[in-house]
Amino acid sequence: MAVLPNHISPDPSRRALLACGGALALTACGRSAKPVARAASSTAPARAATLEAAVAGVWRAADDRARDRWRHPAESLRFWRVRPGATVVEFWPGTGWYTDILAPFLHATGGTLYAADVEPDTPAARVVSDAFRRRLEADPGLFGKVHITAFGMTSGPVAPAGSADVVLFLRNLHDWMAGGYAEKAFRDARQALKPGGVLGIEAHRAAPGGVQDVLAESGYVQEAYVKQMAKEAGFVFDGSSEINANPKDTRDYPFGVWTLPPSRRSAPAGKPDDPHFDHAKYDAIGESDRMTLRFVKPS
Repeated sequence: MAVLPNHISPDPSRRALLACGGALALTACGRSAKPVARAASSTAPARAATLEAAVAGVWRAADDRARDRWRHPAESLRFWRVRPGATVVEFWPGTGWYTDILAPFLHATGGTLYAADVEPDTPAARVVSDAFRRRLEADPGLFGKVHITAFGMTSGPVAPAGSADVVLFLRNLHDWMAGGYAEKAFRDARQALKPGGVLGIEAHRAAPGGVQDVLAESGYVQEAYVKQMAKEAGFVFDGSSEINANPKDTRDYPFGVWTLPPSRRSAPAGKPDDPHFDHAKYDAIGESDRMTLRFVKPS
């Protein structure tokens, strides 16, 4: 497999997107950096004892709940074997779309969440990371104790070795390919997992049969390429689901996957939005076609 050398970085506009689905370029990821007001959560733990209850939580932002029909969080987490009392590592939680589900659920059921935040190397990353931390710390009754670690090119362990039941890569594998450390993500995940633990992946799915761009400039990744990276890291493929598939996604857009909702980009990265851009046909497609994969660390 072609591996991007660590000293090669993508162009500046691509680096500005390296945390889309993680921490940076928030407007491109479809969620504002502005703090979101949430309903009081004093009884939230009692109401988050199941995945469905956590997904239905009133503390989740309305914009986040509107995306459930595309991301199917309860079904996806169950497919990845996120169970009551589990220890879970979420890579690059960003503004907390999945954290708002995982943290209350795990807190309510006696589990543990590690959030491997983006390794802050830009002012924008620090702003988002700091806001993420403050929100978690402001409501321990809802979120419990979320252990904040880091993931990036030079980061250390994302969690104690052999401690995790599940590790999740959620719509950010393309970012790590662009940065040249996707292989490190798989290695770090394997180190954190218990024998028999699960690596769950959600990623924008490229059309089969093509040649993978190692920088994933369009945001799309070949499913076979993901499986090969996982295999090379020592994982065993354990299943796939079409729960997050979208057959309307043709993958041939002027600004890559970010042309679609929720990003709805209308100009190249780093350029002002085009007020005359016609979003209608892209909005009609909906969010991207995504692979939903499960791998296991051998016992």
